[in-house]
Amino acid sequence: MLEQILCIDDDPITLMLCKKVISKSQICHEIITAQNGEEALHQFNTLKYTNKNKDSKKPELIFLDLNMPVMGGWEFLDHFTSSDYAEFNTANVIVLSSTIDPEDLAKAKKYPIIIDFLSKPITLPMLEYLKKKIDL
Repeated sequence: MLEQILCIDDDPITLMLCKKVISKSQICHEIITAQNGEEALHQFNTLKYTNKNKDSKKPELIFLDLNMPVMGGWEFLDHFTSSDYAEFNTANVIVLSSTIDPEDLAKAKKYPIIIDFLSKPITLPMLEYLKKKIDL
């Protein structure tokens, strides 16, 4: 079981659905959310500067939307995969998008941190598939 999952999406209904489905699947102990990439990076910065304790929780899995205001998924990934976030970017990322654009699929392959690209909405069968994929 994972300790923590982060869901990044600008739609509050999608975030609520993610929390409900993930809770039901019992794949993790805690689910946190962010409404865009900038908010998510702020959460990581807060962890970095306030929790010097190596035992503090950090997301092990991130569900990431691509199209968001303020900072979208690609921009988040560019920042998150930099050395500034090296202590966190061991998390696996699942792109969870409402469109499956072939260009986005090709771009996702350039980020080793992305382990899958799935279509919204998140479902229990999807989480069962992910449990097997990441050996939970």
